[in-house]
Amino acid sequence: MFKIIAPSLLSADFANLQKDIEMINNSEADWFHIDVMDGVFVPNISFGMPVIKAIKKHAKKTLDVHLMIVEPDRYISDFKKVGADILTVHYEACTHLHRTIQAIKAEGMKAGVSLNPHTPVSVLEHIIADLDLVLIMSVNPGFGGQSFIETTYTKITQLKKMISESNSKALIEVDGGVFDKNINQLSRAGVDAFVAGNFVFSNENPSAVISLLKSKALEI
Repeated sequence: MFKIIAPSLLSADFANLQKDIEMINNSEADWFHIDVMDGVFVPNISFGMPVIKAIKKHAKKTLDVHLMIVEPDRYISDFKKVGADILTVHYEACTHLHRTIQAIKAEGMKAGVSLNPHTPVSVLEHIIADLDLVLIMSVNPGFGGQSFIETTYTKITQLKKMISESNSKALIEVDGGVFDKNINQLSRAGVDAFVAGNFVFSNENPSAVISLLKSKALEI
């Protein structure tokens, strides 16, 4: 069994970003999770291309880039150029989702789709076999530090069933309100990758917190 911990740089210290990147490099974390927000799709603005390019120079692990933006198709090749390894778009932001997924794969990146809390997993039925990852938002997107939405467990169970029945190889990722008290239950429900931001970076020893999350996720 392999479980992925993906600390969210949205909660890192922006004035000491390289220090936090090095911490993740030297920790038991597997991915860097980077939230890109445009102030339109969600009510916040975050990392742009130059910052991601700078992160890539120092990051030694997978860059898991989550686009919370309108018209993501316009920027797919740009995100490849600045170093994204996985590119996840929102179902709610894509008019022609299949075309968007194919464009991401054509650039050599792994392709993911994210669902807002109100969006049912059934919308992915006809594309699940083409996906590398499905990101379930367990809070409303846009800000860190929110409380976990409990109905997420039901969505994970439904998604796991869909993946199994379609022979999809998609990983299930969860973002929002993940911490040491719920990560094991999420893992048992079928989650493969866990995004944790505020819980990691608000601690005096974030590397130890990452190790704790990893061990809790692996508990049988």
